[in-house]
Order: sequence, then structure tokens, then C-alpha cells
Amino acid sequence: MEYTRLGTTGLTVSRLALGCMSFGDRSWQPWLLDEEASQPFFRRAIELGINFFDTADIYSNGVSEEITGRALKRYGNMNEIVLASKVFFPLRDAPNSGGLSRKNIVQSCEASLRRLGVETIDLYQIHRYDVNTPIEETLAALDVLVQDGKVRYIGASSMYAWQLARMLGTSVLNGWTRFVSMQNHYNLLYREEEREMIPLCQEEGLAVLPWSPLARGLLARAESLEDPFSTARAKSDELMHERYTAPEDAHVIHALRKLADERGDPPAEIAMAWLLSKPGVTAPIVGVSRISHLESAVRSIPLGLSAEEIAMLETPYVPHRILGH
Repeated sequence: MEYTRLGTTGLTVSRLALGCMSFGDRSWQPWLLDEEASQPFFRRAIELGINFFDTADIYSNGVSEEITGRALKRYGNMNEIVLASKVFFPLRDAPNSGGLSRKNIVQSCEASLRRLGVETIDLYQIHRYDVNTPIEETLAALDVLVQDGKVRYIGASSMYAWQLARMLGTSVLNGWTRFVSMQNHYNLLYREEEREMIPLCQEEGLAVLPWSPLARGLLARAESLEDPFSTARAKSDELMHERYTAPEDAHVIHALRKLADERGDPPAEIAMAWLLSKPGVTAPIVGVSRISHLESAVRSIPLGLSAEEIAMLETPYVPHRILGH
């Protein structure tokens, strides 16, 4: 395993983070793994040297946090682990459930701490930008969590670059704790983040933590887009239909398959190696449903790509509408 710093902080993280949305309650999504089935994934991740784990309160309405917290205590050393969670989406249909108000941030953090079974969350992220709450209210509430010792670092997730820039500037003006990371939508099929968001993160010293690095498994299969919904998850995944059915994407997938055949390496490992090679990328968030998926992701870390191979993968890309905010 290779390790790096989380942005410009002193925090050390593995080059991959295990995304824990896959572990939870099947009543939330039919493709999820329950607590018993999830245990080998946490054990193997720690054996492979992964120390970065990412979950959210919305995943299985809190069940993912419960499973994650118990598993990490069972298999890992909490002094070495970097545990991340998120706040924004409502867990129920009720007033003050969801969003980034002071009330919801504080209450959600306290609930996440209980579910995770920890006193402090290492990285607490806003899951989305809240257009209904003043950013001053959101940032002040996050700063209080840090000052109270409930959170060590704060991060952001998918939004426009101007929104992140405004939030960073507001934090500096008020002397509040500043975001150290951006968890955003970024992979071979969706590269719009290269225009503004990633350059902004590089300039401001924020870690880039891409989610959906394999386009919800489509890049791992690298099959024709004529039947992109061949897996159990894909068939029930509305977001797959929304994000990855552009006809132009077939050209990128064809280039990935061609390079995989030439090199003799799995498409998933090449796609992940491409992402790890991109400037600013710290640790992609990897979701898995098989142990082999996790091991494959780790094998991609030392898998170097030449400039010519990178160009081969990137040339077919065409601009996309903004997706994932």
C-alpha cells in the first residue's frame, strides 16, 4: 500500500479509501451486504493496508455507520484509521431532517458519533451544497464541531467550483475551520471536474477524493453500452441510467477495452490507475461487492501508464452535462 497526506494536512491516508455504502440494510437497496457478509471486506481492507474508510449517515439510514464502526474496532487500530462520514441528505421525511442548518449539522453529527461508536469523526463532510442555508451558518456550525472535539477535519462533496471557492473564502474571513478535501464525481467517463474544480483544489491545497471511480462498475466490465445494466446493482440503480448512458461514452469504453487487451491488465485496474495518475487526486473512494474487487483496486496503485496510453484513454472523451451535484 502507498500512503499520502490528505491535502496539506498532516493526516496520512492510504491511496484508496474503502467506500462503505455497500454495507447496510437490504431494505434500503437490494444489492447491499448485511453486517455478517460485510466483515471479510473490512478485514481484508486492513490486511491490504487501507486505513481510510468513508461512509455517510444516509447510507442505509445509518446502518452503514453502525456496521462500519463495529467492524473497524474489531479488525483495526483506531489510532491508525481515518474514519470519514457525511451530512446533508434527510434520513426521514420530517422537518429539520436534512440540509446544512446548524441544528441538523449538530444533531446529525451527534447521531453519527453514536452509530459509529467513536468520540470524534476524523473527516466530516457536507454531502452536498445546501442552497437553502446561508453558508455562514453551515461553516460556523462545522467550526463549532471541530472546536468541541467532535470532528478533526471537515470536507466538502459535489458542488460547483464557485460555491467551494465562496465557502473557502468565507472560512478564511471569519477565522473558521477550512475544508481540507473535496469528494467529487470523477472517472474516465466523467471528467468535467478537470475544468474548474480540480484546479481550484490544487491551488487551495484540498485533497481530491473521487467517488464512483469506475462509473458504478461500468468501467470494470468495459462492455458495450447496449446492455449496461447486466448486473443486479445496475438493474436497480436509477443513477446508472441517469449518468452513464451517453452514446459517446462507448468510444471511451472501447479505448479502455483495447488498452486492456494490449496490456493484459483488467479494465478496472487500468481505469483506476488512470485516475490515480491524475494531478490532485489523493484517494478514490472504492465501493466493492466482492473481495476480488478490493484486491484489484489495490493492484492498480503501482500500475503505471505511459503518456501515450493516457492519451489513448482520454482522446475519445467529449464534454458532458454536469452530473452528480
